[in-house]
Amino acid sequence: MKYGFWLPIFGGWLRNVKDEKMPPTYEYAKKVIQSAENWGYDTTLIAELYLNDIKGTDHDSLEAWSTAAALAAVTEKIEIMTAVRPIYHNPAVTAKMAANIDHISNGRFTLNIVSGWWEGEAKQYGGEFTAHDERYARTEEFIQILKGLWTEDTFSFKGKFYHIEDTKLEPKPVQRPNPILYAGGESEKGKQVISSLCDAYVIHGHKVEEAKTKIDEIKERRKQAGREPFRTIGMAAYVICRDTVEEAQAELERITTVDDLSGYAGFKDFTTKSELEQKIALQDYSVSNRGLRPNLIGTPEQIAKQILAFEEAGVDLLLLQSSPQLEELERFSKQVMPKVEELRSELAKN
Repeated sequence: MKYGFWLPIFGGWLRNVKDEKMPPTYEYAKKVIQSAENWGYDTTLIAELYLNDIKGTDHDSLEAWSTAAALAAVTEKIEIMTAVRPIYHNPAVTAKMAANIDHISNGRFTLNIVSGWWEGEAKQYGGEFTAHDERYARTEEFIQILKGLWTEDTFSFKGKFYHIEDTKLEPKPVQRPNPILYAGGESEKGKQVISSLCDAYVIHGHKVEEAKTKIDEIKERRKQAGREPFRTIGMAAYVICRDTVEEAQAELERITTVDDLSGYAGFKDFTTKSELEQKIALQDYSVSNRGLRPNLIGTPEQIAKQILAFEEAGVDLLLLQSSPQLEELERFSKQVMPKVEELRSELAKN
């Protein structure tokens, strides 16, 4: 199992807790990523949202790509996975920027392709928010241009959304043939695009059985598309690690008590503009990305056992959220990671 975390760019992950002691500043993000790199984390995921979806649209948040470039220069080994939403970006310019950051990081920059779901944000920032399947059709062309420019000496493309002629991109990315393209999606169109064009698959938080069903399906789609297996299959999860079950459950109760709806501005768009396989309740949305669903809640041993269950289901990368992030990532690295290895060794002996 590889361990990653969502970079704290919103001031936290909890919609019901106002101050999580994790300010949305570059200095805090840098401290978290440099510390996590030393604690053995493999990846960080930087979400791309121009409005603060967690604390409310009037609160501060960091921009993903400029933050990624800055962090690439002050880290050494951690993968920096940055989200990109085609409705806001020129694909040729994006390919150039990605190649540049890949060189800054010496081959550690990867992309999470997100077709977009927040119509209200798109209206404010000029995103071309169209019908669901059309957004994925745009994404399909976007990826084709990225890969074409990264691999061909000269590349031309003429589609419904984009048209480029005799385009050159130098230098090519460090990673060959291309920086890893992650993506997640639950709709039929989304699964078609991901299984045929992307390199790695990521899902929101799921129960173990849900994750296994979903992973088995996408693996079969991948096989039918004639593609090699995904390089990575990741899952988002929120972690509550405590010394006792009672302490963990008390924290769960604290963070899911809904008192203030200011952090729920995107809830309606997320649940109506996306084609989700599970219904999402307001309480589920109190932690982003359905992070509570995997149930990484309890003592280090309980969490370690749950991680091994997800590993058996096909997950090989956990993208963790926690609060306050710096302290909880350290706790997880010192208490849970070793416990996973200990339990795995015990199982191998039996």
